[in-house]
Amino acid sequence: MSGPVAAASASVWAQFYALTKPRVIQLIVFCALIGMVLAVPGVPSVRQVGVALAACLGIWLVAGAAAAFNCIIEKSIDATMKRTAWRPTARGELGDRQTLLFAVTLCALGSGLLYWVVNPLTMWLTFATFIGYAVVYTVILKPLTPQNIVIGGASGAMPPVLGWAAMAGNVGPEALILFLIIFLWTPPHFWALALYRVEDYRKSGLPMLPVTHGNTFTRLMVLLYTFILLAACLLPFVYGMSSWLYLAVALVLSVGFCLHGWWLWRDYSDPLARKTFRFSLIHLSALFAALLLDHYLLG
Repeated sequence: MSGPVAAASASVWAQFYALTKPRVIQLIVFCALIGMVLAVPGVPSVRQVGVALAACLGIWLVAGAAAAFNCIIEKSIDATMKRTAWRPTARGELGDRQTLLFAVTLCALGSGLLYWVVNPLTMWLTFATFIGYAVVYTVILKPLTPQNIVIGGASGAMPPVLGWAAMAGNVGPEALILFLIIFLWTPPHFWALALYRVEDYRKSGLPMLPVTHGNTFTRLMVLLYTFILLAACLLPFVYGMSSWLYLAVALVLSVGFCLHGWWLWRDYSDPLARKTFRFSLIHLSALFAALLLDHYLLG
């Protein structure tokens, strides 16, 4: 295949790929991988590496399905917001039927892979996460309450639990600590974005916190959550999951997040809110990378 037909085909596949929200899924799979690594003491066997790869692929597929389903439900909202107006569903380039078929196919493939190659517990937990994000959060919580991101954040906090279950066959307290960290990280991360995108959310009609409670209240909530998050980030060290290496990195990153929250609360600007949002991504990625290094270097 060559010429215009090949280009059109490539374009369609690129549109489907965009529906899976690749950057978000990369972070999801990375967090799941951390859960897998921490569940295995020492160097994993060849079999364990194979299971981990299958689990990463299965989680990627189901998470991509949830993202695509989200794009169907929110296509009219996406069309009103600069951040999401480019999505193929919002632009009408992909129809609901073909997008739904794509989502169902990804979910079925991922669920089958997790059930037969990894273990049933991981499959059911991943499917529950799909329902939590695609239905409970997207359909029910997001349009109804400004606390949507707090309650719905439980789905986003599941990846390390899925990773732990994939390797250990259970959900241990260590996995729940990782869940708690992401659960508390989600509100200040997302509200920082909502602060400088507030007009988009106002036009969309979604009851996001800056729209319903104002800029000042949202900034205070961001600050308070960074304080609570700092305490949660110390739990892996307190529980004995990690050593001083992780502790040092966690303190630096979490204090840095608190400072961003403080600066945002004291003297707001859109560039500072954008900077805080970007720092939150660095915070979580570097925090989990530190857990990974600590596990292998000092574990």
